Amino acid sequence: MSSATDSHVKSRRVFYIPGYDPIHPRRYRELYRKESARQAEISGYEIGLKPKTTKGPYGWHVSALIEDQAIETDIEVLYWADIVRDSMEQGIAATYLQLVRTAWAYIGSGALWRLMRLRKGPVIAALYPIVFLLGQLALALALAWGIGRGLALIHPWAAWAGVVVVPFVLGWFRKHDNKFFAYYLMHDYAYSARSKGANSPELEARMAEFTDIIAAALQTDVDEVLVVGHSSGAHLAVSLLSDLIRQGRIPSDGPALNFLSLGQVVPMVSFLPKAQRLRADLRFLSERDELFWLDVTAPGDGCAFALCDPVGVSGVATQKARWPLVISAAFTQTLSPERWKELRWRFFRLHFQYLCAFDRPGDYDYFRITAGPLTLSRRFADRQPSQSRITAAVNKFTSVAP
Repeated sequence: MSSATDSHVKSRRVFYIPGYDPIHPRRYRELYRKESARQAEISGYEIGLKPKTTKGPYGWHVSALIEDQAIETDIEVLYWADIVRDSMEQGIAATYLQLVRTAWAYIGSGALWRLMRLRKGPVIAALYPIVFLLGQLALALALAWGIGRGLALIHPWAAWAGVVVVPFVLGWFRKHDNKFFAYYLMHDYAYSARSKGANSPELEARMAEFTDIIAAALQTDVDEVLVVGHSSGAHLAVSLLSDLIRQGRIPSDGPALNFLSLGQVVPMVSFLPKAQRLRADLRFLSERDELFWLDVTAPGDGCAFALCDPVGVSGVATQKARWPLVISAAFTQTLSPERWKELRWRFFRLHFQYLCAFDRPGDYDYFRITAGPLTLSRRFADRQPSQSRITAAVNKFTSVAP
């Protein structure tokens, strides 16, 4: 690891990899702008956004005065929203076919039962779209049956006309999925399940582009290159960072390279039978000294595998494993009782809390990490892992070779 890890940061490049999200990356800029201002007011530092100063993916520039140090940071979003949008272009019938295939991928392989031994929350989140979509279908069929019974009083053959209500009911639910998220979540889980954990060719190609972008940043005159992977973006980051190291593209005298995984859902992929690529990368990255890897989750986040060591539970940890350092964002402690009460049942919002302000911040502060004067490795150098983390190997599929 570069000696830059032992120095203060004056300049930094941050690469944020979002999860399965079809939204334009400007959403993340606005979230950062709003929440960083709120955290700065709470914590007593200065932070402001400007247009980006680098070429490449969508991003923004951050100037901050934190802990009496001036820091300049360029943040870029390594987005794959176009791939996500393409995968979501499914009709109603195709989505129900996805439902059957996805359910079979997890139930038939035995992955679902093993995932339930880790955390119930993300498994419930995975089952939600299945149950809700089946509920929609049941409601549509019940209405069709009721209307058919009424029409049968006019003529026996008229009873069949009741079936015309089915597509209208299902279409209404799909039109309002921005409130229910059933179709969105179904497409999300189906994306990995359709290939049983293997990456699609288009995703592999995009990850290769991301690798080139980070490699180029490591050749610049900055103090730290920080890769942030949120939700599904965490396992993409694991693989592209592994590729970066295998390709020998980390200069020995370059910036410190650090990795922050947030709200990870790695087991949803690594527990599938054909996820050898991801499992091999998890093992590889956990043993490397070219970077520092901090994994942050929280039991209050029902969509993440909270405090589950992604390497350990996937069954690929060895005695050489150094990473990740698993800690908790501890929402119930870092959010005031009033704020926690406000957010507690907003599950999707809580899944993004790692990127937001805390009104009772602890040692995890997204804005100090991404715009502050210390590298990630130095800031958490003396931090002990959470005592309640889960490291036991639970995965049935542990092969790392195709």
